Amino acid sequence: MIDAEKTLLQELLRQEETLQFSRFSSDIALNLGLGIVNAARQAGQAVLVDIRCGDLQLFQHAMEGTNPDNVDWVRRKVNVVRRFARSSFYMGTLYRSKGSDFDTATGLDPREYAAHGGAFPIRIRGANLVVGTVTVSGLPQAEDHALAVAVLQTLV
Repeated sequence: MIDAEKTLLQELLRQEETLQFSRFSSDIALNLGLGIVNAARQAGQAVLVDIRCGDLQLFQHAMEGTNPDNVDWVRRKVNVVRRFARSSFYMGTLYRSKGSDFDTATGLDPREYAAHGGAFPIRIRGANLVVGTVTVSGLPQAEDHALAVAVLQTLV
């Protein structure tokens, strides 16, 4: 594992440990979603934002410039978080750091799972349980992830 990947994996785990809510509600999801949309708009970016609590979609907004492919990317990224309880960016980075790739190493159908940055687990502090996901699609994977994390940092 090269040092840059090791450092990135450590940072991604730190984010998951620190960016946890004391509680999560539809109002928090709305504030999170609108925060991401506003941040993307200010940066001149077009993204699709999706926030779920379990199977319940609490927020979704597709900005001008996104398309149905973004909806599919969201679904596939969310599937990774649900299966592994880690961010989709972490999972992709983990397998790359081992000299492999997620699809080959896991044998999971790439039409159902995408270990690309953008889906982040929503956890309740102290519960050690993923209760939902916040997902961004439309930018390069590191930027999708960074946008979600930047707004999460303002709310937790």
